[in-house]
Amino acid sequence: MKTPNPFLLLILSAPVVAFSQDDGNRQPKRDNKLPNIIYVLTDDLGYGDLTINNPEAKTNTPNIDRLAHQGIRFTDAHSTSAVCTPTRYGIMTGRYSWRTVMKSGVLNGYSLPLIDRERTTVASLLKKNGYTTGVVGKWHLGLSWVKKSASGNETSPAKSADENKAILTAIDPATLDFTLPPTDGPLNHGFDYSFILPASLDMPPYCYLENDRLTTPLTEQTPGSDPANGTTSAFWRKGWMAQGFVFDQVTPTFTQKAISFVTKQSATGKPFFLYLPFPSPHTPWLPLKEYQGTSKAGEYGDFVNMVDAEVGKLLKTLTDLGLDDNTIVFFASDNGPFWRPNFIGQFDHKSAHIYRGMKADAFEGGHRIPFIVRWPGKIKANTTCAETINLTNLLATCSGIVGDKLADNEGEDSFSILPLLLGEEKKYMRPEALIQHSSRGVFVVRQGDWKLILGLGSGGFSKPETIQPKEGEAPGQLFNLKEDPSETKDLYLQFPGKVTELSAILKKYQDSGRSRN
Repeated sequence: MKTPNPFLLLILSAPVVAFSQDDGNRQPKRDNKLPNIIYVLTDDLGYGDLTINNPEAKTNTPNIDRLAHQGIRFTDAHSTSAVCTPTRYGIMTGRYSWRTVMKSGVLNGYSLPLIDRERTTVASLLKKNGYTTGVVGKWHLGLSWVKKSASGNETSPAKSADENKAILTAIDPATLDFTLPPTDGPLNHGFDYSFILPASLDMPPYCYLENDRLTTPLTEQTPGSDPANGTTSAFWRKGWMAQGFVFDQVTPTFTQKAISFVTKQSATGKPFFLYLPFPSPHTPWLPLKEYQGTSKAGEYGDFVNMVDAEVGKLLKTLTDLGLDDNTIVFFASDNGPFWRPNFIGQFDHKSAHIYRGMKADAFEGGHRIPFIVRWPGKIKANTTCAETINLTNLLATCSGIVGDKLADNEGEDSFSILPLLLGEEKKYMRPEALIQHSSRGVFVVRQGDWKLILGLGSGGFSKPETIQPKEGEAPGQLFNLKEDPSETKDLYLQFPGKVTELSAILKKYQDSGRSRN
């Protein structure tokens, strides 16, 4: 399968790229016609939390709905994993995270970086092509904190020494020197500016790092918060916390930092890329007072409403600055919602809409996500697309936008959706299949209407998580999503040929190290 020709794609708009020869290499010259790019990533937001996707939702999302009315809404979009870290790796690198040491689960706030310094990211690609790049929000891809030693301080173990062991080894925060900045963070992966939370807002350390330096000393401890309903509501784990850190102010703080970045960059005349991974509506569910009681889905619903309002503030800034027409806005979620069956019964709110399961699961509720893109004048307003896509697409899409073809060792699983955005569906180079995996590392192979789950149970949080097949029983699950979108009828034993076919595709992708030809 061939990568879309970026020059053909750019014919649709005024030329923005010219090339000259320098020592045999193509060196791009850029001008200010390149669009700004903003990628808003929400955390644990369900497909059915948006009223435009689910008219019966007990939440209210007018700003995100308006974004969809102004652009294109995808109805069959998926995260590459049903949990945080692996999806974020795929967004940044255009590569499935299971090709790394991380086969299941997520990193924590003290973990070493998952992205190799040499690997191309969306940020490094765009920076090379004249963009100023920034990340504001939840990082959750690892940092190289500095370790203490008897003779002074030394850098945390380098991944090159024993990459697999180092990344997955639990690091005791008592061994770390928080007075020194991490030696590997967003600035080492293509970002000019960063203002981040190390991991999820329910994982220590609770702090901000601006340009890879703590904004306030990490010298306090929180005993954690363990509400009566367990790991939901206002839940966070005990651990280190920075001076003055306020949990319910984190999301608004990120919005303000994002607005400041956009405002500053708008005055420069240079194109910018902003990656804005909100930590919400992931736990802790902490809606500010003005949003409390605004939904009919409890604290979670109120928090979703607040996230919508924060997105609205950013969109208003673009309008006020006159940036709407030359800014592409992507909106997505990193996986499905953490919304238990008892919550559905209690609030009559289906956060995953008609889809089975929840965050972490191999079922659709674990990885089917809202995905919206707006680009005035390029993307036809108020359109929908039923093409099956996943979040590894950003790197190849940006490559097409700037006209810089990816090398063979870049974005090995990234397929450009630029033709779909521009209404040129016939030019879309459709992947043979797409892969997802659950929190427990259970693989999902999706091709057309068919979906194969290589295991029994949810593979995630929904019960039963795992099932051992008895003699004569199917070892996996097969569904036809066109006929059965809620995954109620397992066809594994009825279509053994389809099982073999989809299993062979996964094996090919695993052996070749890539899905993009």
